[in-house]
Amino acid sequence: MRHKRARPAVLVGLSVATGWIAWSGVVLLLPVSLLFPVLWSMSTSRKTAAMISAGYFLAASRGLPQGVVAFYQSDLSPGLLLWLCASLSFVVVHTILWTANARARPFCYLIAAVLMAVPPFGITGWAHPITSAGVLFASWGWWGIAAMTAGLTGLVTRIWPSVFIAISGAWLWSAVIWNDPVLPDGWSGVDLDLGSSLGREAGLQRHRDLIRIVRDAASNEATFVALPESTLGVWTPTVARLWVQDLNGISATAIVGATVITDDGYDNVLVGISARGGEVLYRERMPVPWSMWQPWRAWFGQGGGARADVFANPVVNLNGVRIAPLICYEQLIVWPVLQSMLQDPDTILAVGNGWWTVGTSIVDIQRASVAAWARLFAKPLVISFNT
Repeated sequence: MRHKRARPAVLVGLSVATGWIAWSGVVLLLPVSLLFPVLWSMSTSRKTAAMISAGYFLAASRGLPQGVVAFYQSDLSPGLLLWLCASLSFVVVHTILWTANARARPFCYLIAAVLMAVPPFGITGWAHPITSAGVLFASWGWWGIAAMTAGLTGLVTRIWPSVFIAISGAWLWSAVIWNDPVLPDGWSGVDLDLGSSLGREAGLQRHRDLIRIVRDAASNEATFVALPESTLGVWTPTVARLWVQDLNGISATAIVGATVITDDGYDNVLVGISARGGEVLYRERMPVPWSMWQPWRAWFGQGGGARADVFANPVVNLNGVRIAPLICYEQLIVWPVLQSMLQDPDTILAVGNGWWTVGTSIVDIQRASVAAWARLFAKPLVISFNT
């Protein structure tokens, strides 16, 4: 009797440890997340499956409450509420699809994994174990996705120890030969440390300072210079004219984060600027839910939130280079990167504005995730963050 009572507590404790370690921001620890399906399959009831799912997800996303406090300058309660709400889709999907039928369990887990990878549930599909494919099967591309899918389903069967041993072997080998994604020739990804002022301080001097950064990178033979999300603030004709004029005389193109105001809200975008002109290159497919993307506003005839161009522009072409852009939140979920990889881009560009994540591992997790995806598909990677 005591054993039966202790078993759920042990499984939940292990799921919390799994989420905490796997999503600590260290790319080589991502395969720890593969313990989650094993623990899920060991549940003896739907209630236990729910607690295991909640423990894993809440541990993996533990930085969210503190980030919300910093972003909204509020107390902890809104952050805790958002943290719990964000976990609902993950917990509900894995609870409903849990089954005591051992034969049906692999099929049920496969459905859960797919649902958490694509909209609508995939909108909050953080901490997806399939992200670790880039560590275990570097350069395998879509075959790596297939192998990882087979491995995930195998981990919820009775032969899971054999599957786990095979995965562990691949993990150890990967740790021995691991190399970080390469920076493509002619690219410079600039990290900034401007805190919450980036994009909010829109004075002439700030723009001049940013342009100087681009010119310095160009002097070091960079053809493309990436700056973080929201760098320019609002993209206007005046801002465009200033940048185009001040980039006169250099051949480099700056790829810079900005905001475009629309009739019913705004778009979070990347713009390309050179001495030849400036244009919007990419509109974010999935802005951060709740803080940016607020679709419920339209239900009440309100506007003001960021628009989600869910399946638009997965790859953009700039001067003959095909780029897969990922802005901030898109680096934490599965479908944006897979949608982009379907079109076989030349490079991955990951930008973010993580000033509000200070004291958390969120930016490190974003960097680890995009590094894993870049290694899986053998793509060069450019990263530019503000903290």
